Amino acid sequence: MKPFVFNTPGSLHMEWGGAARLGELMQGWFSERNVLIVTDKFLHENGLVDPVKASLHNAGFNVSVFDDVVADPPESVLLGCVENAQRARADIVLGLGGGSSMDIAKLVAVMLNSDQPLSELYGIDQVRGKRVPLVQAPTTAGTGSEATNITILTTGETTKMGVVAEQLYADKVLLDAELSRGLPPLQTAATGIDAMVHAIESYTSVEKKNPLSDALAREALRLLTTHLLCACQDGDNRQAREAMLLGANLAGQAFANSPVAAVHALAYPLGGHFHLSHGLTNALMLGPVLRFNMKAAAPLYAELADVVLGPCEDNVQTRSSHFVAFMQDLMNRSGAPQRLRDTGVTQDSLPTLAKDAMLQTRLLKNNPVEVTEADALALYREAF
Repeated sequence: MKPFVFNTPGSLHMEWGGAARLGELMQGWFSERNVLIVTDKFLHENGLVDPVKASLHNAGFNVSVFDDVVADPPESVLLGCVENAQRARADIVLGLGGGSSMDIAKLVAVMLNSDQPLSELYGIDQVRGKRVPLVQAPTTAGTGSEATNITILTTGETTKMGVVAEQLYADKVLLDAELSRGLPPLQTAATGIDAMVHAIESYTSVEKKNPLSDALAREALRLLTTHLLCACQDGDNRQAREAMLLGANLAGQAFANSPVAAVHALAYPLGGHFHLSHGLTNALMLGPVLRFNMKAAAPLYAELADVVLGPCEDNVQTRSSHFVAFMQDLMNRSGAPQRLRDTGVTQDSLPTLAKDAMLQTRLLKNNPVEVTEADALALYREAF
């Protein structure tokens, strides 16, 4: 067996309604008592943060809230959050929300305890020292950010950079699917497909693929494909919501250890130039990339076909084709936009997008088939 390393957050607590008693839980987890909640204005203004604040107050914690997180957060949001945390003398950080809130929470927890400037943190394993305690509680079933050691920031008008470090793994993760009940159908679809992309790309990654990430990716894909449509159609279905949240988390654990590839590399420029959600951009590029990778990944797609369609005696090529067709049909039925042109992407932007995608070398090296700039342009044209 090829040597491998597998890392993941300290512990996982899954409980419907668990957010309303988070103070009681954290009382037993930490001795520190000054909590900064990192979230966004929509969740704060719609009352989703209130039960968490009340629970923390009742348990004796001092609570402050930073709610200026936005999608694809720029560096200024992170630095503003660090300043807020310093003023509040925060010694515990709680990420509550989608991937952007949890990504910001990770770096705030690091920078509260570090003299390193942000510019020195970018890249892989550049973070020195320890962070303050970190808790993550996702409100969407998609990014898996609560399970990963990665933060992505917008560093320019259209560019993004990542921080990857062991210190970004949370101490504790709370999965409370009740927090995701109000998620609209389109966002449920986009985030759910995002999680499926994590599972698929982890399973076909060439750099660090390993038996543990494979097992998690298969179970994640089973949960997500089985329950996506129900979660989109009936947002109050507890079984579907819990299955989606757990599936997204398992996919997050998988790709944190066996990283994603070309779908993400092509998705990032779409988010940067057209401010589309990360889940949606992954959904738009998944079909073309699956077909492009077929020449190398067919045996792995055939294995995933056994997960989502059941075992079959058909040959590898047939089963892999069935898997790609199944995923495309599932995305179509979810209600997510199917073409780039349906989301405001312009045809004359495609060459620029292809050029920008080539900058994502950290991701492209994991793809089972080499992607050139000409390939990227062809993939964007196929998705258009």
